[in-house]
Amino acid sequence: MKFSNEKVSEIQIAYIGGGSMYWAKNLIADLALDDQLSGTIRLYDLDYHKAKNNEKLGNSVSDYPETKSKWTYKAYPTLQEALSGCDFVFISILPGTFREMESDVHEPEKYGIYQAVGDTTGPGGLVRALRTIPMYVEIAQAIERFSPDAWVFNYTNPMTLCTRTLFEVFPKIKALGCCHEIFGTQGLLIRMLRDMEGIEGVHRDDVKVNVLGINHFTWIDQATYQNMDLIPMYRKFVDKYFESGFEHNKDAWMTNTYTAANRVKFDLFRRYGVIAAAGDRHLAEFMPPWYMKDAETVRTWKFGLTTVQSRVEKHAATELFYGKLLSGEEKLPLKASGEEEVRQLKGLIGLQRFVTNINVPNVGQMKNMPLGVVVETNAEFSANSLRPVYAGELPMEVNNLVLHHAMNQELILKAALQKDKGLAFHAFVNDPLVNIDVNQAEVLFDQMLRNTKAYLPGWNI
Repeated sequence: MKFSNEKVSEIQIAYIGGGSMYWAKNLIADLALDDQLSGTIRLYDLDYHKAKNNEKLGNSVSDYPETKSKWTYKAYPTLQEALSGCDFVFISILPGTFREMESDVHEPEKYGIYQAVGDTTGPGGLVRALRTIPMYVEIAQAIERFSPDAWVFNYTNPMTLCTRTLFEVFPKIKALGCCHEIFGTQGLLIRMLRDMEGIEGVHRDDVKVNVLGINHFTWIDQATYQNMDLIPMYRKFVDKYFESGFEHNKDAWMTNTYTAANRVKFDLFRRYGVIAAAGDRHLAEFMPPWYMKDAETVRTWKFGLTTVQSRVEKHAATELFYGKLLSGEEKLPLKASGEEEVRQLKGLIGLQRFVTNINVPNVGQMKNMPLGVVVETNAEFSANSLRPVYAGELPMEVNNLVLHHAMNQELILKAALQKDKGLAFHAFVNDPLVNIDVNQAEVLFDQMLRNTKAYLPGWNI
């Protein structure tokens, strides 16, 4: 990297999963809109042709008049070539196909187990983890061999277990897991300020929050705006909108299964007195089937069950648009994605200091959680330094909920590394959503493993 006049050039970033049609577009746009950074994005994907597509798309953006910085995109056929000599590594991969995802999400429905997302916890999240962890073992080994000093950003779900695997395999890795769920809750607090107090023009950075928990099961016990304690206001806000819910657009949850009316979030606040800080679709999956007993119960809480068929349809539409981008029929819209990768890069490079939420192993920043488990709290970014901010502790009744999942994730990791079906089944039935007869659970578990066995070599399935 070269520094000159508050700008940094020749940054080398390896992007594993660089054939993506989703997150890659966001990254290309975010980098193009910043005038302080430039360099090379080294694209690696198991599908080399898709990486070449993003090479073409990324380089075409350099010619846009609104582009503020020049980045070179180059596809590499091997992980070694992509990683060697890089400063940063981004990982955003899809572990499996829609066929495996269909099993993750819908096979449990045959037993009355519903999941809104199925990629983090619940039976779907567990099986997804079992096929993802071996991939992350290989990635961690490659990083240790070819780019041991690089900072590694993980974006793949299940976030906690992917990040935890990187540290288990390569303990000295400089890795962090990145998620935008907290940003959505800060956005809700901004809309609360407008609704309750008429305060306009609040930026997310102005809403200071203390974050505790694990990814997608995060909590906020302190929230302020200009030294105004937002918790009492949030209590009134919850009471005002508990029955109706609160959305950007009224009843959007009825047509868009990727959104929700925040009623689960509001209910958890009423129960525990701290702000549940992820989206309803994720939060509901960590609890017993209070919110997802059946499809009708889900509707009463005003969120949707995202079907795999809807994802297939979304993928087809994205594929069509992506083809137009590559042909030049359409231009990639250059608008900020809302992710923080550019700010995080600047922080670690030394251009600025700032605090945001990330997922890293617990070194004491979260009290009453075991050391080493990956937790989500705030951390300070500065030159080649990432320091978790002391977050304190959750109320015991909430901490117990989080701790249960954190320890079950440790069991899943152990099962995956040892290819131990027995341990994996113990973790399976430990999940609160698997609220069925143990014999039925065993039948379901065996079927889900068989449905994903192509990604589980060496397992006795």
